[in-house]
Amino acid sequence: MQEVLEAAEKIKSMEVRGAARIAKFAAEILMKFAEKASPEKFDEEMKWAADTLLNTRPTAVSLYNAINYVMRYSGESVDEKRKSVIRRAKEFINWVETAQRKIGEIGEKRIKDGYTVMTHCNSSAALSVIKRAHENGKDIRVIATESRPRWQGHITARQLREAGIDVTLIVDSAVRYFIDDVDCVVVGADTITANGALINKIGTSQIALAAKEARVPFMVAAETYKFSPKTLFGELVVIEERDAREVAPEELLKLGVKVRNPAFDVTPRDYIDVIITEIGAIPPEMAYVVITERLGYAGIEEEEITLNSRHFD
Repeated sequence: MQEVLEAAEKIKSMEVRGAARIAKFAAEILMKFAEKASPEKFDEEMKWAADTLLNTRPTAVSLYNAINYVMRYSGESVDEKRKSVIRRAKEFINWVETAQRKIGEIGEKRIKDGYTVMTHCNSSAALSVIKRAHENGKDIRVIATESRPRWQGHITARQLREAGIDVTLIVDSAVRYFIDDVDCVVVGADTITANGALINKIGTSQIALAAKEARVPFMVAAETYKFSPKTLFGELVVIEERDAREVAPEELLKLGVKVRNPAFDVTPRDYIDVIITEIGAIPPEMAYVVITERLGYAGIEEEEITLNSRHFD
């Protein structure tokens, strides 16, 4: 159980970050835990592990979908259940790995030779699109935001430079200053709602607004497991607020200065040109179809929403 607690802390503290990485990590932890769970209390211990991981980051639906997928295991005996958990975890991990490759293949077609691309935060799906364009011989440049207060943009800039891509790092507040030099914006997603809205790293909606004003295409790279089935029934996505100490020094907080530190914001679908998924480039209005048909939630009642286990290769 200590391994699950340590894994939960890594997710909560953002040692493990990024929606896809979190989802894959959770599936891996559940798989390892299933191998050690006691035969006498297998179901009870698996539920505890799932709940512990689920309560770490409330916004990223990829974590919910990963845990929900693995936990729909079946079997009469404990041995059958254990094998089912392991099989389902491996299936989900494969889903994560193949989805990003497909997104890169589809999305790079939207990036032309000579383009300057802006990106925000550190999205493995968005980076897959950008890197694939570079690998296919396109001469591209990237403008990456710092993505404060956790500086995920520094990771993005390093990864792009290591891939041989021309990259410029800018402060978040300089987006409007540089947007006229940009040919397209590519960002990732933490959650896509049923109405096609995007929940992503704080600052994303401001970039989308600037891009719309400047008539710059705004594209989202998102695996289909980042679409939220809960929003079918009107449930609002919880926007995580993090520790004030990520933003302000202790001496300022001691003065009684109030600090708000939301980790995500909401970008309306009207600001999104296209969502690049592993099943194709779709308009945001198709989010409902992805949830009901691709993820298999058509005809599911609200109280049954956690019981679905349909898998797609």
